Amino acid sequence: MRDMYSRRGSYPTSACTAIAAVLAAAALLLACAEDPTPGTAIGDGSLGTVEIEAGAAIQIRSVNNISGDVARLGVTKQRGVELALADYGPVHGFAVSIGIGMSDGCSADGGRRAAESVASDPQVIGVIGTSCSSAATTAAPILAGAGMVMISPSNTSPALTSDLAGTVGEHHHPGYYRTSHNDLYQGQAVARFLYEELEVTTAATLHARDPYTQGLAEAFAAAFENLGGTVTGVVDFDREETDLVPVLTEAASGEPQALFLPLTGTRGRRVVEQVAGVAGLEDTVLLAADALFEDDFMRLAGTVGMYFSGPDLRYGANENQSTGRSATEVLATYEETYGESPVSPFWAHAYDATTLLLEAIAASSYVTEDGVLVIDRAGMRAALNAIDRYHGLIGTISCDQYGDCGTQKITVIHHIDANDIEASKRNVVFEFSGS
Repeated sequence: MRDMYSRRGSYPTSACTAIAAVLAAAALLLACAEDPTPGTAIGDGSLGTVEIEAGAAIQIRSVNNISGDVARLGVTKQRGVELALADYGPVHGFAVSIGIGMSDGCSADGGRRAAESVASDPQVIGVIGTSCSSAATTAAPILAGAGMVMISPSNTSPALTSDLAGTVGEHHHPGYYRTSHNDLYQGQAVARFLYEELEVTTAATLHARDPYTQGLAEAFAAAFENLGGTVTGVVDFDREETDLVPVLTEAASGEPQALFLPLTGTRGRRVVEQVAGVAGLEDTVLLAADALFEDDFMRLAGTVGMYFSGPDLRYGANENQSTGRSATEVLATYEETYGESPVSPFWAHAYDATTLLLEAIAASSYVTEDGVLVIDRAGMRAALNAIDRYHGLIGTISCDQYGDCGTQKITVIHHIDANDIEASKRNVVFEFSGS
């Protein structure tokens, strides 16, 4: 479906036709009416409705990790949400509020607590989050049970959506979507870069036994072996371990030419701080993934010379079709508003996730004669399920039946200067387009 929604919630004929096809209901073509009135909104009421009194605000929530050792990553995404809300403006004349930003703790327990808090408020429509896949595994079922939608800017575990071959992930739930990539693509990108570009034939990888790190480590290992490479070890450890020399020594025992590190925050720092003293890894190529592709980590002296995989940040003139703002313009506003550049790569994914949520609200709601906005929860899911070729800051967005909506574009950069992070981010040495 091209140009799913026009700006500010009016509905082009092409959009309505596609949505009607998805829902197999010709009556939905009435949604093309310019004025949102009863009978013109998407949804069948099966998940209930939310009524917003005149003068009150539509309630959504930002649930990203804004505390702990990777707090700045979550704050970056929450800022993307804030900028999108400001640029989009009201929905059918109703302001939209995210309330107080919530933290997912980048953990299963944190995700559960945040989701329970959100679900306790029946006025909340949906969530932008979580930051971490581990938090999503517990948050998603709670929010799904409450009839809400959840759009993550940075969850990447295949278990949350699918294996890309038609098999649903073990942690997938209806109402879950993401603008970030599926790590089966990132695993393949890293494998191809090492095997085809660097001509590495042996590699090891580490993971901390959580959905993100384990899923990406296993995705890489499978892709690398499929190319003809040899995986000398997939070494796991407890995320609370502080002495990683034994873990690194185990990885070194297979004499890998490369070591892939799909880790987060503290775990990544410990590896960089301790790897230099491990025999057998002196000349090993080190490559980190998107969770470590952030400014604070890259400022560590030990990271210079490493490679980093992550989303393609070359957004340039890409324009969000709902707000009419380009990536360049939004980035400039970000820097002016917050006094710094984004420290992590998923700010644009958060911006696009927010406009998708707002468009879904617009498409599934109408205003009564008494001035009450009625939002159909099932209609929100129907609208998001129908997304096809939506133009966002990150590129062209389409959602599959499991909620994978990202562009799946992955790049690898070579980190060359801890004092000039932006130069390193521009130093793209490999690109991969899963779509």
